[in-house]
Amino acid sequence: MSRYVEYNPDQDMLLPPSVREELGEQHLAVFVHAVVERLDLRQLEAEDSEVGRPGYPPQLLLKVWLYAYALGVTSSRRIEQRIREDLGFRLLAGGWKPDHWTLNEFRRRHPKALNDVFTQVLEMVRRLGMAQLGRVAVDSTKIQANANPDRSSSREDLRRERARLRQRIRRWQKQCDADASEPGGTTTAVPAAWHQRLEQIPRQLEQLRKSGQKRNSRTDPESRYQKRRGGYCLGYTAEIAVTDDHFVVGHRVHPGPLDLDGLEAMTHAVEQECGQLPEKVMADCAYFSTPAVMAVQHRGVHVIVPDQIAAREIRGILEPVEMNRRQKRRHPGLHEHRQRMRDPVARADYARRKAVVEPVFGVLKQQRNLRQFRCRGLQAVNTEWALATAAFNLTRLFTRLAQP
Repeated sequence: MSRYVEYNPDQDMLLPPSVREELGEQHLAVFVHAVVERLDLRQLEAEDSEVGRPGYPPQLLLKVWLYAYALGVTSSRRIEQRIREDLGFRLLAGGWKPDHWTLNEFRRRHPKALNDVFTQVLEMVRRLGMAQLGRVAVDSTKIQANANPDRSSSREDLRRERARLRQRIRRWQKQCDADASEPGGTTTAVPAAWHQRLEQIPRQLEQLRKSGQKRNSRTDPESRYQKRRGGYCLGYTAEIAVTDDHFVVGHRVHPGPLDLDGLEAMTHAVEQECGQLPEKVMADCAYFSTPAVMAVQHRGVHVIVPDQIAAREIRGILEPVEMNRRQKRRHPGLHEHRQRMRDPVARADYARRKAVVEPVFGVLKQQRNLRQFRCRGLQAVNTEWALATAAFNLTRLFTRLAQP
């Protein structure tokens, strides 16, 4: 009797094995399949064309993308490879093998519908009694754009390029006129690429003027230079709002380098996604703006966002300082807000903020490789961020339901 089991890699099976049985019912791919089957995908179906050969069902491509982002696979070419090799991807693809172009085209064509998927997943989570809006922590992170930092232009660069193009077109036209004046000569049209580039330069100059920056990317004009730890990068500011049980209830991406307008925007995003306002909103001092704090408080939300001085008091760098009468008259709302931030309950809530939102960024950026967007343009990166946060909520729900 042999000590080992029979081993023959070239032996074919008489009956093909069931992928679902191989994975088991407690596998994440099976869970993603079950969740997507319960979603309303009529918007995705309505946006697809009925002309041409039959395409892949939208639920197939959506399952593949959500599962990919849950595993930290954001490259469409890598997903194409995994569909051929990975049992989880093979289950969700149902035996089909969509290529990377099909996967990218699906993500590009359905930005609104994919944002709606995030909303539907969140509604499912809330119906199960999770992601309740008590305290909500808001924070942002810088994510690198899919842009070459060496291919950027300043105003002077763009103006010099425009002058060179105009000079080149004039020389071309003079040469064409000289050739046409000769017997049998013909005229040749100016290359369309030159005219196209001339039309792009004024738009880039206007974008650069509105951004307030010295240079602008030519590969992703909507990205901006963002300051982060270790220097600057071309990228976007990605924001999330997270509940106490670590579910994302609001998200957005914007090109601005500052968070001053993020408090109102993220509170509004939470209301849009959940249909109600949170009881408390927590954020760090980068989000503090007196008009924004007053506006959110006016809507009945308790704001726990210190200004720079209150934040230094909380960290123990400054002793509490009473405002004098002149400062009270000049900034009465700010004085009252600082007094509220000295309350022990508010300080306890603020101390909880970092433990609520920072782990989510850690998972998205470290475990799921979302340190750089794959797409270009503000709308496309918002779609990517919606897919990533929806996949995070799915995996969080999967973990919670698996707990005894």
